[in-house]
Amino acid sequence: MKSILAYILIFCILFACKKDDELSSVEDTNAHIDYFGFTIVDTYWDDPTDPEIKTNYADEIHSFSNIADILVVNPNDNIVQRTQTFADLDLKAILHLNELFFELIDNNSPSESNYDLRSDYQERWNEFKIINQAILNTNYIGVFYIGEEPTWNGITFSELDAVAQLLQGEFPNIPTMLIEAYPSLNDLQIPETIDWIGFDRYFVNDPNTDSEFQQDWQTLKTKISNQNQKIMVILDSHYINWAHGDFGNIDLTQMDDVAKNYYQLAKNDKKVIGVLGYFWPNGFDIPESIGGRGMPQNVKMEYERIGREITKK
Repeated sequence: MKSILAYILIFCILFACKKDDELSSVEDTNAHIDYFGFTIVDTYWDDPTDPEIKTNYADEIHSFSNIADILVVNPNDNIVQRTQTFADLDLKAILHLNELFFELIDNNSPSESNYDLRSDYQERWNEFKIINQAILNTNYIGVFYIGEEPTWNGITFSELDAVAQLLQGEFPNIPTMLIEAYPSLNDLQIPETIDWIGFDRYFVNDPNTDSEFQQDWQTLKTKISNQNQKIMVILDSHYINWAHGDFGNIDLTQMDDVAKNYYQLAKNDKKVIGVLGYFWPNGFDIPESIGGRGMPQNVKMEYERIGREITKK
């Protein structure tokens, strides 16, 4: 009997060690990734595919995410309660500030939406700051997002730098982030005052082996102007039949593989600080689009698995 018990004890110890090794291996490969979350979470978007009127989806992602976006449009927007709701769910806010600082002028840009820095941007910021001082002086804010595909949308280096310097000077402990559209990466200039950078390119099954994506990835890294700058990986978490299916040759049920591949990209590079899915609710961009919220169960389970590995939730 003692021999049998001894063998069982040894087996249990070895099994426990193996599980510890597996957990340690995961931590070793993703230890540099601090954030996982989604966009269009609190941006006034009501998913048109359900009968419910809802524009805040934090309750649907918080169990496996730790960051998501809040849209700011006007200087008198009071986002204290919205940000507190995030904090209560252990979500840090990405404050989407593009509209606060920039305005649409004309269509003279690659995207045909040309934005300029507002002449009264400092006054607008001061008004917003006074109204929302209660949350700006907490750790509820994960990052200031100030560049909506800036080069693609006609925002200049000097305009970006002016906003980034303003924010960094007043809130040095809150990072600043810009995400560029991949066709404009060659022309992108990144101010040293930007902390997190990234780009979006969708309809790609595996960014690790796709030559065009890899070329964009390397181009982004050549644009780094401050060695402390980190990369935010923009995960393709939406599905458009004619784009993903016809162009990308990706079936809807294969979007879990797409997520695994983007996660592997993030794990392979120590400069990556987070993985951010574009986007969560359905019907955004075009009516037929499917967001992470509407994905098949196997895909949503993969989002949850990756998110929990990163966030430890």
